[in-house]
Amino acid sequence: MELLVDPQVWLAFATLTALEIVLGIDNIIFISILVGRLPPEQRARGRTIGLALAMITRILLLLSITWVMSLGAALFTVMDKGFSGRDLILIGGGLFLLAKSTLEIHTSLEGHESEHAVGAVRATFLSVITQIAIIDIVFSLDSVITAVGMVDHVEVMIAAVIVAVLVMMFLAGPISNFVDRHPTIKMLALSFLILIGVALVGEGFGFHIPKGYVYFAMAFSVAVEMLNIRIRGKKRDEPVKLRKMIDDDLPPAA
Repeated sequence: MELLVDPQVWLAFATLTALEIVLGIDNIIFISILVGRLPPEQRARGRTIGLALAMITRILLLLSITWVMSLGAALFTVMDKGFSGRDLILIGGGLFLLAKSTLEIHTSLEGHESEHAVGAVRATFLSVITQIAIIDIVFSLDSVITAVGMVDHVEVMIAAVIVAVLVMMFLAGPISNFVDRHPTIKMLALSFLILIGVALVGEGFGFHIPKGYVYFAMAFSVAVEMLNIRIRGKKRDEPVKLRKMIDDDLPPAA
């Protein structure tokens, strides 16, 4: 009860929830691109399961916070650079993102694989969920460490994570549909994931790249592409409007 009446707790909860949503943008994009490979009837279920796994992963990491913080201890040293468990997870996750994004770009440009067989569809769904579960660990680790640095109460952290994931579930569908409708947006999203992968690998090796720079670059690129989409839409509409004007000016047939 003391937490419910403390305004500082509510402020921390609101701030952490907003931050978790922002940090979850890359997770939403990754899930949206992966479930785009599934049949349409399985995509919503894939997004829900993927984000549910993200929430469960974050909660489990929060409940084992002592172990999470111990990941910062160096396990071994290479050329005077100590590598911790967290570094290895970030490097592995970054390389996974780089490889997966590159393969997705190749598939988009060179052609999609056949997914007509039922067995192939099932294998694809299982592989998609597995890949989401793997990358959720990397994204969740970063998110949990941020949460620990902001809030002192685990209950507040868990509540913020749950609310943030629910918001992400609400946004994931529209974002996924928008990415599917616009191939150029998908290319930008994959490029964004490559940047995130590079940032994760760099951080694992001790080179910190502020995510704000990556988010700004992506937001600017998306804003430019939104203008291009709007211009292309107007150009497509112009012949239709011109034809309608001509038809309206023509005298009725005798």
